[in-house]
This record gives sequence, C-alpha cells and structure tokens, in this order.
Amino acid sequence: MKYPVFASFIIFILLVRHNIRRNRRIEENTEKAFWERERKANDVRRKPLDDLVYVKPDMSSFPMDVMKDDPEIAECRELLGELANEKIVNLTGFTNTDLKLKYGVANLKLLSEYDDRYTLLVQTIQKWADRLWENGYTNEAIPLLEEQVRIRADITSAYRKLAVYYRDNNEPEKIENLKKTAETLNSSSKNIILKSLDEI
Repeated sequence: MKYPVFASFIIFILLVRHNIRRNRRIEENTEKAFWERERKANDVRRKPLDDLVYVKPDMSSFPMDVMKDDPEIAECRELLGELANEKIVNLTGFTNTDLKLKYGVANLKLLSEYDDRYTLLVQTIQKWADRLWENGYTNEAIPLLEEQVRIRADITSAYRKLAVYYRDNNEPEKIENLKKTAETLNSSSKNIILKSLDEI
C-alpha cells in the first residue's frame, strides 16, 4: 500500500513543478511581449487626432436652482462651466502604450490631459447627483445621472440609481437601454455594472 501512495506523491510533486515552470515561462513571455510593444510604441511619430470623439457636457436639463447655495453643488457648477470650454475625450480602457501606438508618443501628454478632463467631468457630475440624491432631490438628480450614461461614464452607482428609479416608476424599457449602453463600455467596470443592473 505504501508504494502507490508514494508514487502518487511523486507524480503530484512533478505536476506541481511542471505547472510552476509553465507559469513562469508564460509570465516571462508576457513581460517580453509587453516591453517589445512598449519599445515599438516609443518609436511611433506624431499622428493626426482626427478620429477623436470629443465629449461636450450638456447641462441644459441640469437643476441649476436646486440647492444652489450649497457649497459643494456651487463648486460642481463652476467646474462644469469651466470644463464645457475645454477639449475632453473619453479614453477609458486605453493604456499609454495603446495611445502611443495609435497617435504617436508626442501626443501622449495632450491625450492624457483630455482624458484627465473626462475623469474630472464624470466625477463632478456624479458628486452633484449624489449630493441631490442624499438630500431627497431624487427627481432632480436624474438628468445628471442620465448625462453620465450619455457620455458613457463607467460609474456603477449612476447606473444603479437610474435603474432603481426606472423600476420604481415602471419604466423597464429604460433599464434595458441602460444595459445596452453598459455592454458597449470599454471599461473593466462593465461586467460589474451589468451584474448590478441584472440584480435590479
């Protein structure tokens, strides 16, 4: 009885060693491929930015007079007013290497600025919406949350709050539209958002 157990143990050890070596090779090849791609990206010359899709916030339906004296909301309004005159691009899901390969290393700083503005835009709209929601102005928060979806933000709570609102107001077709938008997101949050919507 001892020999089969011993043989099984040896086989187990060999399998573990094999898997460790295989995983190490995979990691080494992945790292090698990453640095080769990065090297190529750093050699790409500046390319036109003609295909960029600029994001323009639409504040026409925002509740400008609700809690207008609240310092946090006043700050949000001011920030959004400034961002409305800037170039903003949603580059969620793209790495710096991706951007350098597509547009050239010389454009990376400018593209990062565009994307930083997008992040600030999304955060500001969400902060305003959350502030209204927390103070009982649910209906007034909806246009801000809907703007998040329109500009393809990947804020899970924005989708979830909208879905709850649509469910409570018997608008299931709008929840389906949220799912359709979420499915097109180029973000690691996509599956979390979809799961959250399915739960509702």
